[in-house]
Amino acid sequence: MSVVGNSLNNDQKCIDACLRCFQACHECAVLCLQEPDVAQRTNHISMMLECAGFCQEAACLMTMNAKHAKEMCQLCATVCEECASGCAQFKDEHCQQCADECRKCAAECRAM
Repeated sequence: MSVVGNSLNNDQKCIDACLRCFQACHECAVLCLQEPDVAQRTNHISMMLECAGFCQEAACLMTMNAKHAKEMCQLCATVCEECASGCAQFKDEHCQQCADECRKCAAECRAM
């Protein structure tokens, strides 16, 4: 599905997964900043923000059918897998949900 005009590509499922992961990482980072053990989460918060940046850029490149979108998606998948592993270490619900979104995004990006 394209937002305007005809669909430019067949990557919509991956674009959607990247944008969901982008949002999940930002939301989770904000919630982690409110946790009592925030000092133990600083590296992970940085990882989530990095993951969000990769996801946003991958979605942007796919949207415009960029020449290197597939390579970016492979790198994005790696970052998402790392972020999911980090999120899984924290037992609160928001980190578990973020880990799930990261895993979904990684799978979609790997399938590119």
